[in-house]
Amino acid sequence: MTETAILIACAHGTDNAAGRREIDRLREEIAGLRPGIDVREAYVDVQQPELPDVIASLPEGVPAIIVPLLLSVGYHVKVDIARAAQGRSNTFAALPLGPDPRLAGLLAGRLLEAGVRDPEAVVLAAAGSSDACASVDVGHLVRDLQALRAGPVRPGFGSKARPSVPEATRALRAASHAGRVAVASYLLAPGYFHDQLSLSGADVVSAPLLPHPVVAEVALERYDAVALRLQQPVPPTPRNCDRPCRAAVETCVRAY
Repeated sequence: MTETAILIACAHGTDNAAGRREIDRLREEIAGLRPGIDVREAYVDVQQPELPDVIASLPEGVPAIIVPLLLSVGYHVKVDIARAAQGRSNTFAALPLGPDPRLAGLLAGRLLEAGVRDPEAVVLAAAGSSDACASVDVGHLVRDLQALRAGPVRPGFGSKARPSVPEATRALRAASHAGRVAVASYLLAPGYFHDQLSLSGADVVSAPLLPHPVVAEVALERYDAVALRLQQPVPPTPRNCDRPCRAAVETCVRAY
């Protein structure tokens, strides 16, 4: 691939006005970090323009890379985004933003901002997915965040996976003998799932990841990883993924 690929910044979509502003700002930060790249807006749910429409509107023959502004694999990555990429020649999908140790560092910073100190217990609250690999992704972030803290860190999910955030909060409170329990919001921006965290029973809930420049930096690295792979003279061959979720899923997005 010699021509610079269009970067399609594909978010989930939200009805929350503040959440929309944060995703807009993230897209602007991505474009600001790399002025030579054409950055396009797209969504897999709730908002427009929808990803298939954005794909259909691209100039003929120009390569494109879809960067999921999502924090783990799941249906939107493996189905919606993968299907959109397969529907147009010279169009490719990057990996989602997480897991990444820098996001754990950002979470640790958000907890400090919320007044959470060691060794207070923390529930890492993710949106949740029925896909086994999404839980593995969140598990990586739990370990990365645990390495930055003295207190316990456990995962909790907003939907489709267990334990739920309230369940994880109750379990940690019981284990910590009525000490404070905080929720680390492993969500990009304000919206429905973040609003639900206030109902978890935690003593404090941290702010979402955005706004923060590291998120745009991670998004560009996901784009660059695909662009570099496409510049190789010999196309890469699939590799065996050694993650524990591989046996439990039909589609692996980490095969290269």
